[in-house]
Amino acid sequence: MSTGDGQSLAAMVFLAFVAVSLLLCGLAAADLDDPEHFYAGGSAAFGPVGSGLAIAGDYISAATLLSTTGSVALDGTDGMLFACATVVSLFLVMRILGEPLRRRGVFTMGDFLADRLKDLSVRRALGVATLVVLTPLLLVQLSTAGHIMAAMFGLPEGALTGCTVAGGALMVCYAAFGGMRGIGYVQILKVGVTLTAVLLLAGLVLARFGWSPPALFDAARERSGAGSDYAFPGLHFGHSFGGRLDLISFEATLLIGAACLPHLTMRLHPLRDARTARRAVGWAVGPVAVVCAGVVIAGLGACAMIGRDPIRAADPGGATALLMVTGVLDPAAGGVRHSMLFAIVACAVFVTTLAAVAGITLAAATSLARDFGGRPADRAAPRSPGGEIRRARVGIVLVGLVAVVLAVLLEDRGRLTLISLSFTVAASVLAPVLLYALFLPGHTATGARWTVYGTLPLVLLLMAGSPAVSGTPIALFPERDFHWFPLQTPGLVTIPAGFLLGLIGRDRNRTPDRARPAARDARTMSLRTTGAFRR
Repeated sequence: MSTGDGQSLAAMVFLAFVAVSLLLCGLAAADLDDPEHFYAGGSAAFGPVGSGLAIAGDYISAATLLSTTGSVALDGTDGMLFACATVVSLFLVMRILGEPLRRRGVFTMGDFLADRLKDLSVRRALGVATLVVLTPLLLVQLSTAGHIMAAMFGLPEGALTGCTVAGGALMVCYAAFGGMRGIGYVQILKVGVTLTAVLLLAGLVLARFGWSPPALFDAARERSGAGSDYAFPGLHFGHSFGGRLDLISFEATLLIGAACLPHLTMRLHPLRDARTARRAVGWAVGPVAVVCAGVVIAGLGACAMIGRDPIRAADPGGATALLMVTGVLDPAAGGVRHSMLFAIVACAVFVTTLAAVAGITLAAATSLARDFGGRPADRAAPRSPGGEIRRARVGIVLVGLVAVVLAVLLEDRGRLTLISLSFTVAASVLAPVLLYALFLPGHTATGARWTVYGTLPLVLLLMAGSPAVSGTPIALFPERDFHWFPLQTPGLVTIPAGFLLGLIGRDRNRTPDRARPAARDARTMSLRTTGAFRR
């Protein structure tokens, strides 16, 4: 079977997945008559198995498959540390945040903080932070979906815009018609497809090296051209003092930021009881750990069979390493296995990006509908369920249009920079707000606003002056160099700043003026009587 036949098979598998996933979304749409079903899928929609697999599906993204594979192939131990941080981060969020975030009638971080801190005014601040985190992720995933679709159908580079638009249309359909339950079904289906592809690819790689992981690693180290540096941390950022700081900063940002992504925490709110939350841990962490282990094997195989320099020449960040190693595993020219492997891996990558895009789109649109709908004082009034769902669907269409336009304009520029921005904001803004609200008694909405509005400008300022924006081959502007901040990921500075600003704002809210606490208590009582806080 020829490569063209392989592309035809990939297209058939892709179309079959789209048909099945749209059918699942259509079946889920029958119950989308109120916000509880649309935003949360219904409190009893998924048991511990379904909830865990859906969370795993939300967590596995294009960055997990493509960027981590490239990092392992190019940077050896650094890439493996990134994969380990991904798994540990999900374990932490499930063990630490899984039960506390479970709350009926809460759909966004703004909802949760307003309920927890008894102050509706915090919603807009959390809405701003949510959109800043989700928008760059959405652009990266949508651009990747366009590239994979063009590769599957064997289309020329000029068709990338059309493929990106088609991917955007699919994500709008999934989110608007399926809601949280429909996307949950798609995420579960995606986990099965991704596990199949990654395990098959990892098995073929290990078979080339006698099923010996040490032999695979030794071969990768020899072909890397980096010598012993490939086996020790520091190859990605360098072994200087600044490079070590950058590695620590990136690891901390990835570990903390991935645990606080809004589309992931949104999946935790509808867990029906503490027992379900505890049992879902294994079903969420297990598939992600298997995928990350397979990705590490695929990355080492790419370096061992292709070499570090050809991978870097194809893409400075190594994003093409996964598909490159798939091509190398062709046992013979025109072999059937190559066609099947191409079909399965290409479809798995596209399924991963498309499902992630749908989940991120729904989370962004939910924040628009819930956190920015009118003045804070007006949100205590009862809302029309049908009207709110209509607003959410309009928000999904708007988010989709803006994301498609920006993804077409940016193309592949600064893919890793956008991912770094999302994770840095999540780690520096959302993590302090959530942890203080959950575990610091007496934390206030003022402290949360100080964290959001004080840390966001700092993150943007340091990112703009970092090597992630200019001066490196993977920067947003690789042809220019105007960086003045030495770290590519500013989390080492911005994460402590976010926690510090939260404490400062909390202390400033403690004023001797006796009228303010009384007014706040009166407002809280009024909100409770109108049913704004649902337990």
